[in-house]
Amino acid sequence: MASLPSKKSRNEKSPKKRGEKRNKEALTLDEVRKLGNELLSSRAHLNNLPLLLSLLSPSPRSLDAALEAMISLQSFFLPLLSEMKSTGDDQDPETVFKTWLKERFNEFTGLLVEVAVSSETDEALKEVVLDALMDFVKLGKNGSFQYEMYHNLIKSVVHSASPIDDVLNLLQSKFFKYADVCYFTYTSMEKITKFIDTKATEPDMSSSDNEEQWKVKNEAAIRNAYSVLSGVPPLDLSPEANYEMWSEHGISSKEGKASTKPSTSVITKKLKLRFTKAWLSFLKLPLPLDVYKEVLATLHQNVIPCMSNPAILCDFLTRSYDIGGVISVMALSGLFILMTQHGLAYPKFYEKLYTLLTPSVFLAKHRAVFFQLLDSCLKSSYLPAYLAAAFAKKLSRLALSVPPSGALMIIALTHNLLRRHPSINFLVHWKEEENKTADGSGEGNESNDDGKETAYKPVNHKKRSGIDPFNNEEKDPAKSNAMRSSLWDIDSLRHHHTPAVSRFVASLENDLTVKAKTTEMKVSDFSSGSYATVFNDEIRRRIKQVPLAFYRTTPTSLFSESDFPGWTFWSQPDENKTENGVEMNSIAEEIDQTNVKRQRVEA
Repeated sequence: MASLPSKKSRNEKSPKKRGEKRNKEALTLDEVRKLGNELLSSRAHLNNLPLLLSLLSPSPRSLDAALEAMISLQSFFLPLLSEMKSTGDDQDPETVFKTWLKERFNEFTGLLVEVAVSSETDEALKEVVLDALMDFVKLGKNGSFQYEMYHNLIKSVVHSASPIDDVLNLLQSKFFKYADVCYFTYTSMEKITKFIDTKATEPDMSSSDNEEQWKVKNEAAIRNAYSVLSGVPPLDLSPEANYEMWSEHGISSKEGKASTKPSTSVITKKLKLRFTKAWLSFLKLPLPLDVYKEVLATLHQNVIPCMSNPAILCDFLTRSYDIGGVISVMALSGLFILMTQHGLAYPKFYEKLYTLLTPSVFLAKHRAVFFQLLDSCLKSSYLPAYLAAAFAKKLSRLALSVPPSGALMIIALTHNLLRRHPSINFLVHWKEEENKTADGSGEGNESNDDGKETAYKPVNHKKRSGIDPFNNEEKDPAKSNAMRSSLWDIDSLRHHHTPAVSRFVASLENDLTVKAKTTEMKVSDFSSGSYATVFNDEIRRRIKQVPLAFYRTTPTSLFSESDFPGWTFWSQPDENKTENGVEMNSIAEEIDQTNVKRQRVEA
């Protein structure tokens, strides 16, 4: 039977007080090393254990002493992990010893977590401490992943009031490459995020100050939670994926389970399930606006492909899509994937997409992705004619108020719409003969030039300038009267102040006439345009130089007498004034004799 520590060593207060007192005296490195060696050599020196524990702190007096104390404690506890189970009679000396040892071990791991998360910890000490903590996670419970200890670490990281970049970078570079570490990270995040937005854990929320403090802490925890989730690398979903485990039993934290390694498909399935639950729990939180935007911007690339059932994100994405503004624009990517790849039905999708077409969207940060998705959404040949006409007319009206780069984008989108949907080509080529309304009814009857009443005749802008039945303020594309209008807005771009726009719109008509020889335009070539790109493209153009005016003889003066009859353009010099020994009179005579009249012919 192992010998018990003395009464003084069992008395927690005495060695702790003595350790704190001696720690204040700033132990030297040799003294700390001696204490560690004595602790490792015999249980008779168990009183050194609390003293060594007192040397660990985020900002120790001596970094070398703290490192030496941590290494000695790690070497002491690692062989005893399997002996810390306190089973048996509470009065049994061995059980009492194991209980005391377990308490000291919990104190040690708690100090490791505190030092690892603190922003005051030296980078070298933080790395060594995190390695020691993960060694206990790896070797605890006879080779099974020590989930409780790792959960405390992740929880401290999420609820940390100081920056977590250092510890998160260490986790990413050293441990997130292991499948079981990622698995239990998702497991912890699912539990942690469920209690972030609750006031039940706060002691007193009655005062406004406590309410404000809670909001600040809550928002910081949400940001940290997103940093942890986004810091875990994407899952390897390929069939040839080779999952590397940190602990012996991998993703199983139960003792006594068979050590046979599960197949790749089973591991992938479990990882995707935990990944899905963790993200769903996080997306239910009241995300800050900047985090909300960042999540929407990366959701379609980093989250949806790795989920076990992506369709469960439909509530989050449709709710985001209904908010409007830039949030709707950023939610479009994820929503489009759910609709095209996972069978999501959204009846009012095109109505909402129609309302997103505002001048501000041409200045949005993620406008490139939005316009590419807009082009993809309008590609289907089953799109009703009234809907295609509404989008074409809405875009053409926006061309009058957007930057030149936006006008180029609109011309490209309109070109593709007219090619894909020949039924709306009448918006370009209005005929003078009688036409019926889009719905075939006789509404809008008016008299022809010969006085006979005919069916509705499309507006002739040459005769009735300023009359356009299109309602630009209408949010429902079916009620916008786009089928009764025309694309005069696009035609007006022929006189745009930017040469690139006027040239591009002039080529639109030619492309439509030879449709069989042309292809659709790549929206990606125009989606990232700006004033800078338009300007740079213009100054790089090779322009053929043409003469604007020429002279029959080389001009010798700025003006000629023929330009201003009655005037002579030379000065009368003083009679006796000379310059450099030459009389000015002789110079004047010379000028008068050599003055040749010139004729300027306008080119």
